[in-house]
Amino acid sequence: MSKILVVDDEPDISELISLHLMREGHECLCITNGLQVMPTVLEQQPDLVVLDIMLPGQDGMSVFKRLRGDSRTRNVPVIMLTAKAQVTDKINGLELGADDYLTKPFSPRELALRISAILRRTKKVTHVSEVKTGAFMLDRKNMKFFHNDVPIDLTTTEFKLLAVLLENTRAVHARSDLLREVWGYSDDVATRTLDTHIKRLREKLGAAGKHVVTVRGTGYQFVINPSEVAVAA
Repeated sequence: MSKILVVDDEPDISELISLHLMREGHECLCITNGLQVMPTVLEQQPDLVVLDIMLPGQDGMSVFKRLRGDSRTRNVPVIMLTAKAQVTDKINGLELGADDYLTKPFSPRELALRISAILRRTKKVTHVSEVKTGAFMLDRKNMKFFHNDVPIDLTTTEFKLLAVLLENTRAVHARSDLLREVWGYSDDVATRTLDTHIKRLREKLGAAGKHVVTVRGTGYQFVINPSEVAVAA
């Protein structure tokens, strides 16, 4: 889980971003004034900042210059977010060292994907060798998976798919994300590959297959207590 600081003076937008990122498994902090950014970043040490340009107190560009000018904050990734769509604004933001730039209106899903890409690039998201969740244990180093200490034989692809699901049980994983992360597809192509592998994975897990649930209209999720989640398997 990564900590994301969202700086925007429009409550609806901040709430939309926050809800979507929390759904992806991130922790979100929201502030509305440019003068709050430096103290918050120093205190909370977020993994990434989503920064609007038009802010009360101090505008986003000035805030960004302060972040980059301070040795304690200069390496914090920043995505500029603004209603300004002029090319010059985008160029100015990127030339100052912004990691990415989005103009309003924007897709929360696109923002989440760009955040994930930046975190991977800056190595803020790391994979531990062993992941233990409830009765399940994933051993990345030896490519082995255990349920109640009993090994379950999986193919390499099945293991990769389960690893993505198990490493973040709080998130609902979109079909397009799984196709990209496991198979390397760049788009949500029309394929039954994912569904076929999910079916085989559930079969190999036996009774524990109920933990891999289908979230209607979105994708899949690994849940520890399936009875507590309203899903369509």
